[in-house]
Amino acid sequence: MRRSPRKDLIAGLTVAIVALPLALGFGISSGMGAEAGLVTAVVAGALAAVFGGSNLQVSGPTGAMTVVLVPIVHTYGANGVLTVGLLAGILLVGLALLHAGRWMAYVPVSVIEGFTLGIAGVIGLQQVPNALGVHAPAGSNPAVVAAKAVGDFAAHPHWATIGVALAVAALMLVGARLKPTIPFSLLAVAAATLVVLGLSLPVATIGALPSGLPAPSLSFFEAGHLAALLPSALAVAALAALESLMSASAADAMSVSERHDSNRELFGQGVANLAAPLFGGVAATGAIARTAVNVRTGGASRLSALVHAALLAVIVFAAAPLVAHIPVAALAGVLIATAVRMVEVGSLRALARSGRGEALVLALTAVATLASTLTVAVIVGMLTAGVLALVQVARATRLEQVPLHADLPPADHHEQEQELLAEHIVAYRIDGPLLFAAAHRFLLELTDVADVRVVILRLSRISALDASGAKVLGDAVDKLSARGILVLVSGVREDHLNRLDALGALDALHASGRIFPSTPDAIAHARPHLADVGLIPQLPPEGEPVGAAR
Repeated sequence: MRRSPRKDLIAGLTVAIVALPLALGFGISSGMGAEAGLVTAVVAGALAAVFGGSNLQVSGPTGAMTVVLVPIVHTYGANGVLTVGLLAGILLVGLALLHAGRWMAYVPVSVIEGFTLGIAGVIGLQQVPNALGVHAPAGSNPAVVAAKAVGDFAAHPHWATIGVALAVAALMLVGARLKPTIPFSLLAVAAATLVVLGLSLPVATIGALPSGLPAPSLSFFEAGHLAALLPSALAVAALAALESLMSASAADAMSVSERHDSNRELFGQGVANLAAPLFGGVAATGAIARTAVNVRTGGASRLSALVHAALLAVIVFAAAPLVAHIPVAALAGVLIATAVRMVEVGSLRALARSGRGEALVLALTAVATLASTLTVAVIVGMLTAGVLALVQVARATRLEQVPLHADLPPADHHEQEQELLAEHIVAYRIDGPLLFAAAHRFLLELTDVADVRVVILRLSRISALDASGAKVLGDAVDKLSARGILVLVSGVREDHLNRLDALGALDALHASGRIFPSTPDAIAHARPHLADVGLIPQLPPEGEPVGAAR
């Protein structure tokens, strides 16, 4: 924090200017009110900066979290939302203690992009009633609610309200293209407020805000509702973890030498979410947009995030009467513009071009986000990505017949005998993971071998082996043995051999000594078998010329 305090102060001021309309808007959009958004930005923003694992992260209320909170407000009311935030904080601290931060790296990019696209759509749809100046119709699906709001507007239009919302959104979007360093969101909201006041337009405003933070309280907590609220708390905690770590990773990518601590970041977000509900705040996460502004304006330490929180606290204490005059439609315009800017068209195109599988995962995740809950959307995306990954794994496993000449023992110098060995012994090398996804195809290929006397399975290149793969390997040995084929195994790794032994897949080969460290050893074992059935000549005793045996 001592390295560049001047840059951190400037960055913190800039982030606060950007965060003010967003905090107010997300508070209103969540159903908890503008004051809840401000409280969250102040309390959670400060605590996450102190206890979190990133020097550049800025935390507070976000659009993705708002999407989760809206149905909780409708079902359980304000007390339910505060309880869910408290439970989510406990869960996040638990995830940090379990060192779960590393697992977030396994979420596919296509799921994240589809998730972000769906959230952008939901945020935009949620703002339709406020942008049109109508009461939000009943319903849980944002698309249905938005359609009903359009119908209500058509019956009783509020042109001034929609004009304010569209003007703010247009100014933000156009201004961001022309001068991306200027905080057009605050300028647009201030201009809209002055126009509405100056012309006395019939547009709803935020209304009176408390001039200060409320005293911390646990009066909202009802132990009897814990079981019903736990699924929602799990969803909030999962979203907070995912979004915060994504934002911290994005900050690392934009900086030169910063690297965040994933587990400490989860802990910091847990502490922030434990404290915010005590003051009436909603659940918070790391905010990608505000974090990006912090990095781009020169923020270099946690001081900038603390300055951002402190300035918002000053606004709460000193400027609440001014904030009360901000039109609700102006904040709706801010959030509509924010939703539009969340959609990275270039990234979506790149993913769509990278393959049908990636495009499918992205589309299904986005549609599920719009049609259902965010938890369901992530599950749908992860399952689809998992199935496609298993298909790729199955395709990566190869069963390849390999020539024997390089593996024949040096003592085997008789050219005719070499040809006879190669004629009656077939060696197969298994490359890649032998998992359940590829097991059935492997069994069909292996048991369809030509009429030979000896099959050597070279297992040294199996990269992964699960129980299904081990069982199929045992089945293949049994089927080949039933056809009178001598099956030998070479090069099996010790960890794979332990699994095969635990499942009894190669018990028959163990009993008859047919597992060898190398392929030449297996060939040497096969030679007497072929000699016994008269397929190759009997070898002379060691040291005797080959001709003496004939």
